[in-house]
Amino acid sequence: MLDLLRFAAPVAFASLGETIGQRAGVLNIGLEGMMLSGAYAGMLARQTGNPWVGILAGVAAAILVGLLQLIFVLKLEADQVVAGTAINLLALGVTSASYRKIFGESGELLSIPSISNSVLIGFMVLSVPMLTWLLFKTRWGLALRAAGEYPDAVQASGFSVVKLRLQACLIGAAYAGLAGAHLSIVNAASFQEELTKGRGFIAIAMVTFGRFNPAWAFVASVVIGGAEMLQYRLQAQSIQAPPQLFLALPYVFALLVLVFVGKGGRAPGALGIPYRKEQ
Repeated sequence: MLDLLRFAAPVAFASLGETIGQRAGVLNIGLEGMMLSGAYAGMLARQTGNPWVGILAGVAAAILVGLLQLIFVLKLEADQVVAGTAINLLALGVTSASYRKIFGESGELLSIPSISNSVLIGFMVLSVPMLTWLLFKTRWGLALRAAGEYPDAVQASGFSVVKLRLQACLIGAAYAGLAGAHLSIVNAASFQEELTKGRGFIAIAMVTFGRFNPAWAFVASVVIGGAEMLQYRLQAQSIQAPPQLFLALPYVFALLVLVFVGKGGRAPGALGIPYRKEQ
């Protein structure tokens, strides 16, 4: 079970945070870039010898990237998909260029000491009831969910839609940083260009499958983690098949989950729509 949760952790962390953001009405297409930034910063800080410095650096890097995106999304009211795509391209370019500059033009695979994942896994599992409680059992959670459904009503009731969305997105960015740092420090014990390999987009898909509920998004992420673990088990058995087939397993599972299970979920009414007070 611990191995299953370890493989599931990057997508699970990211989907838990993304659920909070989407409930507030913000679609974080830049999730992949935040995860990649967290993975790279975590790897760099891991060189200090303290893995927890690496974890915290990964979270901090993702939050900084998230703040940059929020300037465009909340302050400048830019299209959320366009802003998120720009963040992904920026993160990919900066991490790739920096990695090659520091560790060589060939971009050789870097190995770093791995750590036990029990503490992070424990925090991930505890996050499921914690975030569910915050979202559905608190006044703040009610206001946040309303910001994703009826932002004008929330603003009229005395809450700030922008502040609620800012808080939700910062939570999402922090969890994206945990996802990236867990991937580079715990799972891979290394870093390479494009390390996240689309896991941010898979996490967004798992939020849709989970009906925008942290618990169900987590369950979906565990299914994807099982698919990733399965691909390594199959490769270890030396089955005669193209390696690309094994690598595609998690993505195929994610697609099947959306096609057969994710239908019928209703997204928050104001998801992806910039909030303008004058409206």
